[in-house]
Amino acid sequence: MEKRIINPWTWQNERSYVQAVEVTKAEGTLYVSGQTAIDDDGKSSTGNMKTQLIQAIQNLEKVIIQAGYECKNIVRLNVYTTSSEELFTCFDVFQNWVTQHNIKQASTLLEVKSLFETLKIELEATVVK
Repeated sequence: MEKRIINPWTWQNERSYVQAVEVTKAEGTLYVSGQTAIDDDGKSSTGNMKTQLIQAIQNLEKVIIQAGYECKNIVRLNVYTTSSEELFTCFDVFQNWVTQHNIKQASTLLEVKSLFETLKIELEATVVK
């Protein structure tokens, strides 16, 4: 698999994403459903944004690893949140995770009216191998 990052500007680097990712010669593509702060028993978290973000990241990692892929090969990551303001108070958690795995992903961040039950954040990814 070969990846090529397309960034006509540099300002997006501080926001932990890229403008586009071209993938060629991929062996496989994994489309991951939105991962949230739901525990192993299917119970939705009632925690704050930071707690939910951490659990959503952990759940995303679990699916990716179980499928035999690696987080560093996330090429698309959409973020849905019920509060951008709240998310940006703990956005460093997200940015540190992206940096830790050297993820270079195209992203869209959307604030939505609500998510399932008590959830505040949802991460939807495309991963290549």
